[in-house]
Amino acid sequence: MKHRNLALKCTLAFMVLVSCTEPTKEANFLTSAIQDIKTEFAPDKRVALFDVSVEKKGASYILTGESDIPDAIAAFKEKLNSENLEFIDSIQVLPSAKLEGKMQAVVNISVANLRSNPKHSAELATQATLGTPVKVLKKEGGWYYIQTPDKYLSWVDDGGISLMDTKRFEEWKAGDKIVYTKTYGHAYQAADEKEIVSDLVAGNILEIVKLSNDHFVAAYPDGRIAMVRNNEAERYAGWIQNMNPIPDNLVVTAKSLMGVPYLWGGTSTKGMDCSGFTKTIYFLNGMVIPRDASQQVHTGKQIDLKRNFENLEKGDLLFFGRKANDSTKEKVVHVGMWIGNNEFIHASNMVRISSVDRNAENFDEYNLNRYLRSKRILKQEDKDLIDLTQSSVFK
Repeated sequence: MKHRNLALKCTLAFMVLVSCTEPTKEANFLTSAIQDIKTEFAPDKRVALFDVSVEKKGASYILTGESDIPDAIAAFKEKLNSENLEFIDSIQVLPSAKLEGKMQAVVNISVANLRSNPKHSAELATQATLGTPVKVLKKEGGWYYIQTPDKYLSWVDDGGISLMDTKRFEEWKAGDKIVYTKTYGHAYQAADEKEIVSDLVAGNILEIVKLSNDHFVAAYPDGRIAMVRNNEAERYAGWIQNMNPIPDNLVVTAKSLMGVPYLWGGTSTKGMDCSGFTKTIYFLNGMVIPRDASQQVHTGKQIDLKRNFENLEKGDLLFFGRKANDSTKEKVVHVGMWIGNNEFIHASNMVRISSVDRNAENFDEYNLNRYLRSKRILKQEDKDLIDLTQSSVFK
């Protein structure tokens, strides 16, 4: 155990590789410098990448690893220069040059499963729906490391996205689009609807080619053409223009998803986890909010800490987990949305409604006992909240 502790001192979590006897002054400085940079530029590895290692070679240090934050790399090198340390910079700045200019992509299937590692057996980190624009950072085998509009970093297989250069990407953004508004359905080869092109879920976005009687003729990012019923979709521009994200509309959207099964990592109407559910509610009402409950809790305005539920409004988010104590930090593990009448709706086994009223049939004692706080994110200004009525994410 002591030998393991010594190794940890040498490498720490940041892989500062030096002579593994006793940490030197330089080694301690490098460890501290990397920690400082990560704290300033990449405190949440889910949305920012600074994975840098330092290895001693002769009188110099070799800097390796990768980052998508040029300012972080520059700040790190400045720290080394301030100590007059000799180094060779071999850090890869993402997006990778190997992408040959195709550093943008658009999700090409109804729901793309995004993984924590580049393999199908890896954890389902999140999902992205058809028409979502993503930033492409690098390729590994048949997988791409991407960043979604909510800044989440993950891996997608090459069948899930359509790569684009800047010209094509700008053309896609400028194109007239439709948004699918039904919970679940299909796009068809022809108006007779005998052959299916793909399934569709709420929030899917396609380019409009033309109108044809009862259908939109729409194009996928990869160029496939399909027919979408015009009573199941709307023009994106009109959808956004008429968006009215008031509390009652959030409740209507949430209840339309009743019974959708729980899926760890899910953010679509095929299946969703707790924060994927709240994220989907807000997206279908014109807002992009952070992916995870532990990120959502840091947005918006704090409304309650003490179970004063009478202060809540429909649409407020309730967070649950472990309270902070002398030895551990607060840990947020679950989120739901207040719908009034002492009830909240959440994804737990399936999307369902629970109550904080001890006399109600659907009283949820378990979650009441681990309640932490409530936040209001509707109509709040926050750098981590994207109002699609004011954003060019999809246009």
